[in-house]
Amino acid sequence: MDMTATPPSLLDRRGRPLRDLRISVTDRCNFRCPYCMPAEVYGERYQFLPRPEILTFEEIERIARICVELGARKLRVTGGEPLLRTELESLIERLARIEGVEDLALTTNGYLLAERADSLAAAGLQRVTVSLDSLDADTFRRMNGRDASVDRVLAGIEAAERAGLGPMKINTVVLRDVNDAEVLPLARHFHGTGQVLRLIEFMDVGTRNDWKLERVVPVQEMLERIDAELPLEPLEPTYPGEVARRYRYVDGGGEIGLIGSVTRPFCGDCTRARLSADGRLVTCLFAARGTDLKRVVRSGASDEELADVIAGVWSRRVDRYSEERAALTPRAPRIEMYEIGG
Repeated sequence: MDMTATPPSLLDRRGRPLRDLRISVTDRCNFRCPYCMPAEVYGERYQFLPRPEILTFEEIERIARICVELGARKLRVTGGEPLLRTELESLIERLARIEGVEDLALTTNGYLLAERADSLAAAGLQRVTVSLDSLDADTFRRMNGRDASVDRVLAGIEAAERAGLGPMKINTVVLRDVNDAEVLPLARHFHGTGQVLRLIEFMDVGTRNDWKLERVVPVQEMLERIDAELPLEPLEPTYPGEVARRYRYVDGGGEIGLIGSVTRPFCGDCTRARLSADGRLVTCLFAARGTDLKRVVRSGASDEELADVIAGVWSRRVDRYSEERAALTPRAPRIEMYEIGG
């Protein structure tokens, strides 16, 4: 494959270009959130990936560079919890140097962010997204499964803001009768801050998070709760494939996003690929398997050969799981969320 002749838009079978690459740098996490890594499944004896099975920074950089040459413009570093990966700033520096990257972001639970925000920004990170499922101390501990303090996450958000890692997004996964009472308090808290709260329906990613439809709070219900106190009006998408439906506060207090994979499927325009910590290229959040790029990389393949594999995977892609959910069993085998970073 002649890389100099690579077309600007590699399209899948539904005409969707590759624009976003989410890079998981570890399968480990210091939280045990019930929608991702429930503590009863991922206990102290759970065996995570041994270090030799995880991609090196050099391998990640190489795969990311080729994906950018094939059309990707956004790179997002995820986990597990990415800040558990030693010397992550070194990888950020490598990714920031790739020509053609327009957006370099990181998703974190924020617990280790306060002490790392400045070094991450200095390395070239542009933005962070922080997962925050409650402002209430007791509910937050219930949601993180590790007795972690919400104040430490809020301090991380403040540090990231000071370091210029914005505009920041705050992701909240909402579960019925667990943290759904937090929807309005969270909206109040981030209203007027410039930070964008994004409320996310509980999704059936993987098979170990006890997903049930009755535990899903529809985004329309969340929207109505907020709009009753803080009136909202819809905004147009900022780019094709944007997963959140955006709204702005009528009083000028900023915006909010609603992600409704269950009740408002958005995969018809999805431009995302995911790279797991052990080197699998995954073309759908709800996928059952991925393509082993680590084997290709470690076999001595050239850049052209690696590009051919990635291009072949994307060009055959037909994924639209959330649009087809009603016809599928929720318990079919799927990759777990912590393996590919949500």
